[in-house]
Amino acid sequence: MNAPRQVAVGVLADEGLPERVITTIAGDLPEIFATRVSGQARWRVEHEVDQLPLDEDGDIPMRTLSRRHRQDRGWDLLVLVTDLPRRAGTSPVVAGVDVEHGVAMISLPALGAVLVRRRARALLVRVVRQLVSRRLGIDSDRGGHGTPARLREVLAPTRRMPGGRQSSATHLALVGLRGRLRLLAGMVRDNRPWRLVPHLAGATAAAAGTAAYGIITSSFWKLADALSPLRLTAITVVTVLVMTVWLTVYNHLWERPSESAERRKALLYNVSTATTLAVGVVCMYAILYVLALLAAAVLIDSGYFAQALGHSVGVGSYLNLVWLCSSVGIVAGALGSSLEDEETVRNATYGRRERERQERNRRRRDDRISGERESPTQTARSDE
Repeated sequence: MNAPRQVAVGVLADEGLPERVITTIAGDLPEIFATRVSGQARWRVEHEVDQLPLDEDGDIPMRTLSRRHRQDRGWDLLVLVTDLPRRAGTSPVVAGVDVEHGVAMISLPALGAVLVRRRARALLVRVVRQLVSRRLGIDSDRGGHGTPARLREVLAPTRRMPGGRQSSATHLALVGLRGRLRLLAGMVRDNRPWRLVPHLAGATAAAAGTAAYGIITSSFWKLADALSPLRLTAITVVTVLVMTVWLTVYNHLWERPSESAERRKALLYNVSTATTLAVGVVCMYAILYVLALLAAAVLIDSGYFAQALGHSVGVGSYLNLVWLCSSVGIVAGALGSSLEDEETVRNATYGRRERERQERNRRRRDDRISGERESPTQTARSDE
């Protein structure tokens, strides 16, 4: 009886979220592969963390990395895990698999904002099964064990598509509105919008100062008491939108490429930027509300509060006052954000890969402008 063949799988993870995800699940992968891919092989899984390089087109060179790492480390297969959003034509891609070169790539933003580890584990099983299907003689399209697994795969917002005439790769692409919303959620998560609050010191200080002023001002008390919850809700929505738009426009975060193809791609990134800022502003609002509520409870005596309003007060009166003061504070925070350096706001808004993409696009735009300026000069010289 022949001993089972050993299959060495290398998982190379980008820094950041891919590193955290793979580090968490790497220890379980040999057993998972033996159970869900093939029990005919002995599985050895090694994982490393590195900053995956980008080529001139802004993509990760799968084949180059496969040749280098598989030969140096003795891996049979290589799976790259990145937080870089990827596309095949106009379709966002969850994973790419090149069976001929023994390499696959998983894009974590396409897995959404929740259940990322579970989805990454299931996707690793899927791409590894496809990579070893020829060697081990297994069905690469087998969707797992049991009807629930097959049903989940059928209902997932993905479909397999070829990589092109001259490519041996296949892609697992996101389709439909649900798929694009999942990608958007993953991109926003990768940007980590909660980082916006500590980075916008000027905006936070202006918002807190304005809210504090409102809490100790009797005219704010009476105004908050006169406003209905519906109107206070509308004020909150408007103030969040105002600060989101202000941050986007003032810091030039909205991309407007000249080429039509680039404009279609930029739309998703622009929506991701706006959503990231909106979530960050909501986080700021929530923190401001809690702090203002504590300040109101300490500073405002209920008897004096009732005397100023002309009726008895309860918890609802305090909540409405803080609600109004927080909304006004956020508007002041938008103005305070003008004191922040544009690069600081960009670093707080975008993840590392998104900043790399923008820097690459900026260099391309500058090179194109320089070329257009030099072209008339060269033409004039040739005429001479």
